[in-house]
Amino acid sequence: MTGSEVLARREGPLFVLTLNRPHRLNAVSLPLYEALIRELEGAAADPEIRCVIVTGEGRAFCAGADLKEHRDREPAPAERRRYIEMAQRANRLMQTMGTPVVAAVNGHAIGAGLELALSADFAIVAEGAKLRLPEVALGTFVGGGVVYSLSDRVGTLKAREIIHLGDFFSGSEAAAMGVVNQAVPAERVMLEATRLARRLARRAPIPFAAAKRLIGPAAALSREEAMEREQAALEEIFGTEDWREGLAAFHEGRRPDYRGK
Repeated sequence: MTGSEVLARREGPLFVLTLNRPHRLNAVSLPLYEALIRELEGAAADPEIRCVIVTGEGRAFCAGADLKEHRDREPAPAERRRYIEMAQRANRLMQTMGTPVVAAVNGHAIGAGLELALSADFAIVAEGAKLRLPEVALGTFVGGGVVYSLSDRVGTLKAREIIHLGDFFSGSEAAAMGVVNQAVPAERVMLEATRLARRLARRAPIPFAAAKRLIGPAAALSREEAMEREQAALEEIFGTEDWREGLAAFHEGRRPDYRGK
């Protein structure tokens, strides 16, 4: 274990990051975002880490912004700007790092907490968890790329409803809407997230990173641009050791051992 705002531990090829402010239901703070960024950057640079799991300590995943902290001390403009920049950077890292990211949403995910969950490639959520994007209802605004990540999942009409109205919905409802991948009983969240992470860790890192880079953003490209980028990725991958390993493993009837080369 390292750090205090975010706990980090290795489990073989997996890297588990735990938001660690349980006394505030893991509400985000500038130090938490800074710690999360450090750990994500380290994971992205480590070829031995094949999947990252992000979860929360205690009974919540993340209750969003620490409104008590904001009420008790109004930050100076420079502090506010850095807080916003770090929040966006943490979410952007999760969305763009080549390493797979799984959110194990063990409890409530509200505001900035749901933004983090939506920035992961996959999200496993407790059935009874309360989810909400209350920012507009509270006179502020969403972050973390929610203006595109949510509509990617549920469409523009439903995204407007979730963001504009700010109503609570459960983990089970989130799975039914397509906001998250799966809802399970709270005690099974980490088990299922770890199972999924181990499957992802066995995937070839270079093709996974290419798919992550193209799926979603490709919707904003023309058909020709998207296909050109696919072609470039495929040509690059055909020259990798992992491509040859995958082909050999298929013919030999064994599990491939990908090295990210």
